[in-house]
This record gives sequence, C-alpha cells and structure tokens, in this order.
Amino acid sequence: MHRKKSTAALFSILFAAAALSAPAQVAPSATVQRHSLAVGGLGSVFQPDYAGSGVAQTGPRRLYGTGAYADFKFSRWVQIEAEGRWQRFNSFLDITQDNYLIGPRLPLDRLRYKRATPYAKVLFGYGEMNFELNLTSGRYLDIAYGGGVDVKLTKRITIRAIDFEYQQWPVWPNISGVSNTTLSPYGASVGASYKIF
Repeated sequence: MHRKKSTAALFSILFAAAALSAPAQVAPSATVQRHSLAVGGLGSVFQPDYAGSGVAQTGPRRLYGTGAYADFKFSRWVQIEAEGRWQRFNSFLDITQDNYLIGPRLPLDRLRYKRATPYAKVLFGYGEMNFELNLTSGRYLDIAYGGGVDVKLTKRITIRAIDFEYQQWPVWPNISGVSNTTLSPYGASVGASYKIF
C-alpha cells in the first residue's frame, strides 16, 4: 500500500514538473543544442607544497607543466569538467606532481561580461607524486577547489584566460612514516579549447 502511494506521488510530481516546464520553452527543440563537448590544452604553474624530507612545506621552486581538459555541457546548469595535468618541469630534487580530476563546473552567467564568463568548480580524483631523488612515488586522493574565466573567441574556440586551483591531498603519508598530514598544492593555468559539438 505504501509503495503504491509513493509511486503515485512520484508520477504526480513528474507530471507536474513536465507540465510546468513545457510552456517555458523559448525555441523549438530541433534548433536548441542542449549538449556540447569542448577539449583543450593547458599550461600550468603550481606550488607543490613539498620540499623534501617527508614534510609538507612550501617548495623552493614552482612546478611547471602541461595539461588537457574536457568540458561536458549537459544543460545550462549541469556541466562536468575533467582534467589531467603533468607538472614535470623546473622540479626541485626530482619532485613532480600529476593530477587526474573530474567534477562539477558551474558557469557564473550573472557575472558574464561581453565574451568573458567566470566559473567555479570542485573536482575529485587523485594526484601522483614523485618524491625527492626518485626515492619513491605514490598516488593520493586529490580534491581541487577552483575557478577562472573563459573568453569565447569564436563559435568553436574558447580561451581559458585564467584558472586557479587550491588542492587538498587529505590523506598524504609523509615518507618518514611518522604520521599522516595534508598536502595543499595550489596554482594557476591558462589554455584554450575547441568545441567539438
């Protein structure tokens, strides 16, 4: 009995939502593109928050790297970003970091200015780290909070004018094995993307 009432309530809600959204359609569905995919490349500079000795601390050198990203747009408010970043240049004692992340991306349309649209994002995945002098390497949970500004150049090309990320590697065991700590790399990237569809 309870299941029948729940099913009826669910169908009523879905029917009401469909009825309310139907008159709100501005353009015929045949002419409105709801989904899109853009892929691009990045150049990055990051503070790795590690200088050796198994302790999270500000590194003496910034890491430079390249990356790739993809933006999946399902609707105006439902967007996903995936990125990979390989920070291998200007390393101190062979310390490098790579990131593989995916998560929601929210365009801040109310702050749009001409062709520039700011956005915010929260990405999840993992970071890979090569420790000093190639002693060891590891893979760790990585959470990135960020945002930036995309500038639409043409219908297909968008410039990523700036992208900031503050990352947390919440369970990062230092190599001395004394305790777990949190690593907090942060940095910025610039790039460009091409809209495939």
